[in-house]
Amino acid sequence: MGKTRSDFMLEAACREAEDVLLDQRVFVLDAAAFAEFQALLDAPPADNPRLRALLATKAPWAT
Repeated sequence: MGKTRSDFMLEAACREAEDVLLDQRVFVLDAAAFAEFQALLDAPPADNPRLRALLATKAPWAT
């Protein structure tokens, strides 16, 4: 397919995640819950040093 293993796995994982999310089409929230949900989506992500370190580590199978 002309892709690295990492690219292939990332694409497959994203496709599966999209399928799962698209199956959940309806979210019913009252106004207060929607405002809280919207605020969480708009807020910047919290710093996560362990995740940052993991993402900075080269995968053993990557060349």
